[in-house]
Amino acid sequence: MSISVQEGRLPPDLSGAQFARVAAIARAEAGLCLPEGKRHMISSRLARRLKDTGHGDLASYIAFLETHGSQGERRKLVTALTTNVSHFFREAHHFRILESDILPPLIERARAGGRVRIWSAGCSTGQEPFSIAMILLSAFPEAGRHDIRILASDIDEAVLETARRGTYAERLLQDVGDALRRQFFTAEGDDFTVCDRLRALVTFRRLNLIGDWPIKGRFDAIFCRNVVIYFDAATQAALWPRFHRLLEPGGVLFVGHSERLDTESARAFVSAGVTTWRRAADPEPRRPNQGSR
Repeated sequence: MSISVQEGRLPPDLSGAQFARVAAIARAEAGLCLPEGKRHMISSRLARRLKDTGHGDLASYIAFLETHGSQGERRKLVTALTTNVSHFFREAHHFRILESDILPPLIERARAGGRVRIWSAGCSTGQEPFSIAMILLSAFPEAGRHDIRILASDIDEAVLETARRGTYAERLLQDVGDALRRQFFTAEGDDFTVCDRLRALVTFRRLNLIGDWPIKGRFDAIFCRNVVIYFDAATQAALWPRFHRLLEPGGVLFVGHSERLDTESARAFVSAGVTTWRRAADPEPRRPNQGSR
């Protein structure tokens, strides 16, 4: 997920106070940090929402957003303010680490009857979780017959619907090699649709990263890339410990190329490669002081 940099004309009635109210709504709803420099872009996107909702002016639309009955429109506002940019095997070094360092012991665990879970947090239109599934099935073709699952979540229901369809224009497969394309996609006219074996490994769910996480078990790897960079520092600092708690001991967190863990959070992880963090071993419990004889 990323904030678009498109700009439009600034409506005369979009005051600084109104911008601040919209920015507060975006932050409360999705953790988005909208700086003053994005004011032109915000005005352009708001104009589209005015047209779709039938509000005559920004004042009435913003007032509606601040009512208790506006939850559905708040979600549409977040969609309007964000542009989801994703492609297969984005930041390829993460997938090389996944293939060479992380998957081999997980595959052995699955073969022995164990559980393997991977989370794509902020999955956008689905290319990331399907890339993970391709790497997994290439290394372990029998994965679908074992307890291996990929959770793919995003705040935007519209992009999740695209992800669930799993159909992509050919230009979006530019980083998918011919062998993988033949193995995991079916051509449908000018588009390509993921195969059922990929689809069976991935579960798509709507989830707001700054809200409650209805998740019970832990994960062996979490991909949260190019999402938290659009949150303010306090929101980011609150997220890293939550990911840490949901990782298995030794589990790995992948973050985007422009994202960094704050100093305090980094103490709970060990660097495992470029923008790759492994959950550090929990400290040994202190033994009671036996005193001296």
